[in-house]
Amino acid sequence: MIKGILFDLDETLLNRKASVEAFIRDQYNRYSPFWAEVEEENYCSRFIELDNNGYTWKDRVYERLVEEYQLPVSSLELLDDYLRHFRQHCQPFDGLLEMLEALKNRGYNLGIITNGKTAFQLGNIRALGIEVYFDTIVISEEEKVKKPESTIFERALERMNLKAHEAIFVGDHLTNDVKGAKDVGMRAVWKRREGETEETEEVSIYSLLDLLSVVEEWTDETNITNRH
Repeated sequence: MIKGILFDLDETLLNRKASVEAFIRDQYNRYSPFWAEVEEENYCSRFIELDNNGYTWKDRVYERLVEEYQLPVSSLELLDDYLRHFRQHCQPFDGLLEMLEALKNRGYNLGIITNGKTAFQLGNIRALGIEVYFDTIVISEEEKVKKPESTIFERALERMNLKAHEAIFVGDHLTNDVKGAKDVGMRAVWKRREGETEETEEVSIYSLLDLLSVVEEWTDETNITNRH
């Protein structure tokens, strides 16, 4: 039977795209007196492009920005600003708290497995106000292993006292999240991004609240199988 649900963080629980856009505009406005000749749209759009949906770490992003725009501040200063202020702009996907409350009330154990820097990701989780819902939070920097490697999924399952067939993983990346989870024997749900139309045989959702019916269906299915 299904006993636990584990989640990716960025673009699954955290609306990272909206959060990044809000942050980078705020950063531009705070620093604009130092580089008035740099247009806001150029700075913000270039940051988002270099960020590559979070797959390029920000030290490299800011090094490029400082070089390309000849900014009169250091890349380290801008990186520090990012690390300190990003959490103030964290935005959840619609239905996040309602979904977590519903899953907790139904008795499921909940966890997070996310790639990233430990302090930064924990800060974002706390900014969303969701840390209390999770029985375990597994972050790649601390674990020295990252998705889609099987080890990080196996560690999370062990800490939640779950077998792979008792758990569902929900994430936005078809390789790191969906394939990584299925490779260890978990069921997986692909959290599609807005406007994502790629065809796949994977079970997928757009809204977090849609996950509730998927979990209910799979739980009923496994209960029936076990009775037989």
